[in-house]
Amino acid sequence: MKVLIACLATETNSFAPMPTGRLAFETELMTREATKMIPIVSTEPLIEWRQLAEARGWEVFESLSAVAPPAAPTVRAVYEEMRDEILDDVRRERPDILLLSMHGAMMAQGYDDCEGDLLSRARAILGPKAIIGLEIDPHCHLTPLMIECADVIVLFKEYPHTDARERAHELFSMVADTAGGKIRPVMRDYDCRMISMYMTPTEPMRSFVDEMMAREGKDGVLHISLAHGFPWGDNPSVGTRMLVVTDGDAEKASVVAREFGERLWTLRDQVGTDYPSVNEALDRAENAGAYPVVLADFADNAGGGAPSDATYVLREVLDRGMKDVAIGMFWDPVLVNMCLDAGIGAQMEARVGGKIGKSSGDPVDLRVVVRGISRDSTLRLGDATMNVGALVWIEADGVHLILSEKRAQCLSPETFTLPGLDLSTIKVIVVKSSNHFYLNFLPIAADIIHMRGRGAISPDMTGIPLTKRDGNYWPKVADPFDESG
Repeated sequence: MKVLIACLATETNSFAPMPTGRLAFETELMTREATKMIPIVSTEPLIEWRQLAEARGWEVFESLSAVAPPAAPTVRAVYEEMRDEILDDVRRERPDILLLSMHGAMMAQGYDDCEGDLLSRARAILGPKAIIGLEIDPHCHLTPLMIECADVIVLFKEYPHTDARERAHELFSMVADTAGGKIRPVMRDYDCRMISMYMTPTEPMRSFVDEMMAREGKDGVLHISLAHGFPWGDNPSVGTRMLVVTDGDAEKASVVAREFGERLWTLRDQVGTDYPSVNEALDRAENAGAYPVVLADFADNAGGGAPSDATYVLREVLDRGMKDVAIGMFWDPVLVNMCLDAGIGAQMEARVGGKIGKSSGDPVDLRVVVRGISRDSTLRLGDATMNVGALVWIEADGVHLILSEKRAQCLSPETFTLPGLDLSTIKVIVVKSSNHFYLNFLPIAADIIHMRGRGAISPDMTGIPLTKRDGNYWPKVADPFDESG
């Protein structure tokens, strides 16, 4: 049995100011040896697939792995070059099994559905007998073309995404059983007509995910996935969907997908993103009885395609005269280089943030001291890592800012501690992240508050300027299933 594995992944924010070009992929990851490297979330599946296939004595061919940070649509020629490199390998190797790790919300100039495009072209090459498996992020656009062209699709169940490797194992098992004639997977999905965010470590989503997993392996139900959707991707399929894989029973797959979709609908008011404003969150932080309070600057999350240099929260902190506040990370490679050149202890004028686009706000001019430097820094999310380059800690009269050389979201307290900041001295920690920070900060936080701020990924789901799907979704419409009028 011959297996070909490959990865092509980025999350596309249609409203971000930075296009995704070749350098973005080369800076993050572009290699044919991903399984020999320290894993990132997108390459954890490849490592698992290689190990499982080789344990069976199967031949493994590793194609391209290319990963870029979330941003605006990928340049057309760049996408086509990477896609065609993988397809050339597919055409030459003719694998019995093709396993792809992708994001699920990748768009390029001229392509709304990169995953479906790659799958359909691979299927055209391999024909109906080859088995194609796809693992994707739950923040995906689950499109009809993806479902049509893949034999099995598996999504991470957790947000934060800590289960990529477990889901890869699950996908491989179903693919192997399909190859062995033990199962005949059939997929069906259900449109929940919702656009929201679903934080799985907390209720009610923790129980919902547990219920999904408890149903798997019973009565022919092989797998259940919740496609959260990526709200800031202007895609015809944007939104929340349930995906169910059964053993040869399309009707059962449809029924179970609808069952779980309707169950999620009953939870809508509990999972909605009605977060406090920045001012409300800072009021709560200033009046807290225990510290540190962690505030999530949701709207400026690089992990969702934002620039990560918005200044709205920083300005409010300064206007209030707050002290013992830490904010990170501001993406500012120019200022990072200035600080590296000046060295620890240097006092300097610094223009912070507000550089990339109108969603970032205006820059803030500060007199700062360079307090700490960490070169070639790595943050962690579960077993996966993310290299963010140099981290620099600067202080402006009790307000501590972390600058990063590479654009990335704040995943863990290491963002602050690697350059030397002692978080035990800090009352308020502002993280530029939506939810991936949560599990790593939970052990040290007295409270965690997600804020409804301004930026490229505002959590106001009613105001996203989508143009490629209708507006018949909750919370924009109170009941999108009402057909009475």
